[in-house]
Amino acid sequence: MRIVVAAILAAWASVGVLWGQAYPFRPVAIVQPIAPSGVIDVGTSMRVHVRNNMAQPSVTAPQQVNLVYAEATGSFLVLLTIAQQQRLFEKHGLEIRPVITRGPNVPRLTGDAPVGLIGEPAAILQTAEGRDLKIVASFFRASLSGHLVGRPGIRTAADLRGKRIGVRVVGAGIWISTILALEQLGLTPSRDGITLLPVGSPVDILRALEDGAIDAALLPVAQSHRLQARGYSVLLKDYPHGITAYGGGLVAAADYLDSRPEIIEKIVTAFVEALAFCLAEKNFRPVMEAFRTSLGITDEETARNNLHELKLKPYPSRADLESMQRVMSFHDARTLNISIDRLIDDRLLQKLEKDGTIATLYDAMKRE
Repeated sequence: MRIVVAAILAAWASVGVLWGQAYPFRPVAIVQPIAPSGVIDVGTSMRVHVRNNMAQPSVTAPQQVNLVYAEATGSFLVLLTIAQQQRLFEKHGLEIRPVITRGPNVPRLTGDAPVGLIGEPAAILQTAEGRDLKIVASFFRASLSGHLVGRPGIRTAADLRGKRIGVRVVGAGIWISTILALEQLGLTPSRDGITLLPVGSPVDILRALEDGAIDAALLPVAQSHRLQARGYSVLLKDYPHGITAYGGGLVAAADYLDSRPEIIEKIVTAFVEALAFCLAEKNFRPVMEAFRTSLGITDEETARNNLHELKLKPYPSRADLESMQRVMSFHDARTLNISIDRLIDDRLLQKLEKDGTIATLYDAMKRE
């Protein structure tokens, strides 16, 4: 056995000699790629230090952006849910980190959260306080609607004098709608001693009315019907056609828009794609789920009515913003000093429409 093994090893050795004679070894110089200066984090524990002018491709990390929004402020919040569910931000190389504002508070843009999907009145309020903000897209227009409901015992408009009406936050969307509803009844808070009490989300407002913390509130029709069966009164339910209460859209800090326009363009594109998705009838099932998740709306009729509030062409409207500005001046006279033309910056939206991006997104949703 040992003789056989030795013979095999000797044979392999002679083959190696012949191979080496035929293909002699030559050392090969290995050239290291030149990389950009800095440190690339790989995983969580290993750091690779590199030099300038990297010649090989690398995976680009998604661009992280904190985006502020307020809970349950309008059907435009469905766009955020759809964009997340359909991974539209990821498609455009973004990692959007939503920052929620709860309760009776105005959602505020900050250095850490320079972008917001917020009500346009919130943008006006912050601009009046000295922030330099831009409304780059307007996805939503809420017409004056809903029922002004009073607790049992309040049956006429006159009964509202000296009473408390619940709103989400003073100066914002539901507050504007409530002021406009009171105007339809010939009432003015300052003259008639009516207190508009900041309560929080629509769910909080309903709870406050049921608990007796407020005397009346402007509520969705479905909630109004349930309360009527329990003895609550509807003081107003019909309005002239076409009264815009407030809008909602994408707002950016002016300095961030100037320094990172490519990021804002990607965010606008993702939201326009989400808008096209929502308006395509074939997508109603996932859109309905988004209404349930983002706004707590579970009946299809209400969801479909809210879809009508989304704007096919999401350009900010000067006339709508001036209407909001007028009503908001009752609360904060500084809002009248704002230049609406300066507040609007729809250049990126115009660019997307001019280069055909918006039309392509809508066409794609129709075909799929």
